[in-house]
Amino acid sequence: MSGRRRASWLAAIFLALLVLLGSPRGAQAQIQASPSETGTGLVRSLESLRDLDYQSWQVVAYREGPARQNAPVTLRIVGYPGRVRLDHPTPLQVRSGRRQWRLEDITLASARLSGDNRAAAAEFDLTPLLADLRLNRPLRLQLPGVLVELPVPPYVVAEWRSLATAPTPPPPNQR
Repeated sequence: MSGRRRASWLAAIFLALLVLLGSPRGAQAQIQASPSETGTGLVRSLESLRDLDYQSWQVVAYREGPARQNAPVTLRIVGYPGRVRLDHPTPLQVRSGRRQWRLEDITLASARLSGDNRAAAAEFDLTPLLADLRLNRPLRLQLPGVLVELPVPPYVVAEWRSLATAPTPPPPNQR
């Protein structure tokens, strides 16, 4: 077999392996839409993340109602009941590079969360942060005395930024 023919065969085998094995896929957005308890649509991003102390946290960003520019987006942070107790109101401190934000704790405005005696969840108004972000940069979340530092990767930030305008599902009676 000549050198040129051998190179062609090797290139064909390489291309076949590339097609069969596929290229590695990066993290992809996982936005979920469903009807909410109030009858309006609910669009959310749900992730499980670990803080620097290796504690697991469930992080849910959601929007209720129709999609529109600058629609209010809420961030819910949930620790495991019995392992963590969140006092309210405690503002969430957020950092990205040299930028910093303090997000208002709105947990007590939620009848469901304010009446939950486990106190393992907190909600924050994410809208001011999202309005200020221009890029999907990693974030660091801190809750003084509870959450030392929770890294939020760029793909999660991208999901959060898309929530305000993500399509809302139709009400159940219109499906």
